[in-house]
Amino acid sequence: MGADHRVTIYEVAERAQVSISTVSNVLNKPDRVSPATRARVLAAADELGFVPKAQAVSLARRTTGRIGVMAPFTAYGSYLRRLAGVLSAAAELEIDVVVFDHESAASASSPVLASMPIHGRLDGLIVMGLPIEDAIAERLRERRLATVVVDAGSALFSRVMVDDNEGGRLAAAHLRDRGHRRVGYLLEAQASDYESQAIKRLAGFEQVLTAAGGEVVVATSENSVDGARRAASALLGAANRPTAVMAHHDLLAVGVLLAARDRGLRVPADVAVMGFDDGESATAADLTTVRQPFEESGRAALNILLGHVDGSRVRSTTVLDVQVIERSTT
Repeated sequence: MGADHRVTIYEVAERAQVSISTVSNVLNKPDRVSPATRARVLAAADELGFVPKAQAVSLARRTTGRIGVMAPFTAYGSYLRRLAGVLSAAAELEIDVVVFDHESAASASSPVLASMPIHGRLDGLIVMGLPIEDAIAERLRERRLATVVVDAGSALFSRVMVDDNEGGRLAAAHLRDRGHRRVGYLLEAQASDYESQAIKRLAGFEQVLTAAGGEVVVATSENSVDGARRAASALLGAANRPTAVMAHHDLLAVGVLLAARDRGLRVPADVAVMGFDDGESATAADLTTVRQPFEESGRAALNILLGHVDGSRVRSTTVLDVQVIERSTT
């Protein structure tokens, strides 16, 4: 093939002996395709040097000094703040950043990164908010693509994370110390059974409240203010309603505040409300929350990644601190 020939999805389908729609699913909806077929299609893509069309234009300009960042950006604004940390550090070093959006792990039927188009034009990759399927992790390692995972587990790659269990414990201790014993916990519903950040956070929360003789009433909602408002309304409408509600993240907590207002409940006199993240919505709502160091996690991930790009083989786990930010809602 000539140097200017760009491999098409048709050639990948022909090489892997599958339909074009199957190749498309492997790249965009990998949980719809069997692992064996995925492996065959990705191997064909690698052999041919396939680059997805949307990336090809931006990747044609340079072949070095470029990293990829993959996260559920459209599902959670918090990952945009992590990306901001990566971008500010990358700008100082004159490193290009290619951004990939992926599905929220909570809504994915297969909550792992199961497909990653690999090409020779990335020096490294940061994956946020999603575990990496073992076969894909091996593939990244075989291709010697330096990889760092943020907010997810990994047996192969360096990680940057917060202690979600500790975050849950801190939130529970804050409410416990204010006399709350029957507490609601609003969790984002997840499509599959895996130990997500939400599950770890809830476990720490329950540990502290149970030790204090309290009770945690768990409710689930969609990942939206309206979904949280509906779920919290049911929680607060119960005969033996909780005196406080903890939400998995700030946006859900805003839904809880609206549900309390709908029912004529005063915050915090009738019901206390807490969130997690300390994003813009927490500041706007004067919400007590648990602060995560988002921008710092992005900068840390880039620094660690560059160490691996430069040849470091030391796999590290960086745990960043969380803290309770007390405002008017408790």
